[in-house]
Amino acid sequence: MRFRRRDVMTGAAALAVTASLPRTASAAAPLLSKRPPRAQRRFVSPAVEAEIARVKAKIADPELAWLFENCYPNTLDTTVKVGTVDGKPGGKPDAFVITGDIEALWLRDSSAQMQTYVHLAPKDAGLRRVFVGLIARQARCILIDPYANAFMEDPTAKSNLGARTDQTDMKPGVAERKWEIDSLCYPMRLAHGYWTATRDKTPFDDLWAKAMRRAVATFREQQRKDGKGPYRFQRLNVSPTETLMFEGYGAPTRKVGLIHSMFRPSDDACLYPFLIPSNLFAVSALRMLATVQREARGDMAGATDSEALATEVEAALRAHGRMPDGQGGEVWAYEVDGFGNAIFMDDANVPSLSGLPLLGAADRTDPLFRRTAALAWSDRNPYFFTGTAARGIGGPHIGLDMIWPMSIVTHAMNSDDDAVIRQCLTWLKTTHGGTGFMHESFHKDDPAKFTRHWFAWANGLFGELILDLERRKPALLAARY
Repeated sequence: MRFRRRDVMTGAAALAVTASLPRTASAAAPLLSKRPPRAQRRFVSPAVEAEIARVKAKIADPELAWLFENCYPNTLDTTVKVGTVDGKPGGKPDAFVITGDIEALWLRDSSAQMQTYVHLAPKDAGLRRVFVGLIARQARCILIDPYANAFMEDPTAKSNLGARTDQTDMKPGVAERKWEIDSLCYPMRLAHGYWTATRDKTPFDDLWAKAMRRAVATFREQQRKDGKGPYRFQRLNVSPTETLMFEGYGAPTRKVGLIHSMFRPSDDACLYPFLIPSNLFAVSALRMLATVQREARGDMAGATDSEALATEVEAALRAHGRMPDGQGGEVWAYEVDGFGNAIFMDDANVPSLSGLPLLGAADRTDPLFRRTAALAWSDRNPYFFTGTAARGIGGPHIGLDMIWPMSIVTHAMNSDDDAVIRQCLTWLKTTHGGTGFMHESFHKDDPAKFTRHWFAWANGLFGELILDLERRKPALLAARY
């Protein structure tokens, strides 16, 4: 597990959260804002507030508008700690972004949480300072340990999670040390998004460059061409998704140029170590990194190295990353081992097979992606669930019959079909359990049974969906659901 508060809320606990909250727009009670009072918000961005007002005015359905206003600013409202490096007045910006209900920074989550605001950075100097601080914080985290997925605010502190007993090389400042390819991809994507939006060179200093070299070297190390490499991990836990076989090195592979990932973005252990969606993300992220290296730093050697690795992994994906779809065609596999063995499934956590376009890792009109996404959104995927409340994808992290709103958002963003998008909006509107926020997961037949009342990544992704529809399907926001 992620050592997060992922207990299913139901019964008295759920009622305690939802007692004063309306379930639907037709409820007698007003749809009161669920945001903290302004004075209690962690960070206030005038540009984000203006964006909320602008977009909300275009949403005809009161409950969807209420959800957007609650969810979109949730990262800034509740999870961002802004300061300076070492707490020195006038020092370099620092930003520590927690996931929500736990005091730790995940490289993946923090990047995804802030990505939703990057288009507003040119309009807001304070917001740019948050991005500069987070990019620098992530660089320092990677230099502590490029194999770690989560970090403590104090770089000298021991983990405050159960991870401190894991059988791996736990360093001070590390909250958890599950090696996941996407943990390094997301900071590359965030850096590219910030550079593209602002052309501000401030965060791309020598420290950042050193961290990115370490990240690329770690990818190469985990191709494991010259041995097992330095990373191993075992956890004393009854769940097989929490530990790795064979003394912590994972299942055997044939070394074909793909990058090994011991854990999925859900923080669950991989069955086969070549996680295809994460390798696809690595290809796109390395090319994004090369752009920043070349344009922001004039680092032609670094850019060439990043692009060379991207090209090598891309070729390995073409040769080893696909499998038959059972209908005479091919789809991307979820995991492979290089020996010809593969599994097909999808997990709601992005990078997923369904979520590749969100990361620039696939064109959503590409036929191979379309076939893959369609198969993932079907009974062919063991983690696709259909219930009376909704349909959607979950994953082993929470268990069977638990749908992740993230998968419904992804499905809507992949679609050009108005009917499909309307259905997704309806599901999202009716499954927040009366809280006014997106959750990690909810039961397919009972939205009041959910996990994680405070999950900023899911909230931000819902906000991204609304922004996406405002750009390409504004008529859908002008309807009621």
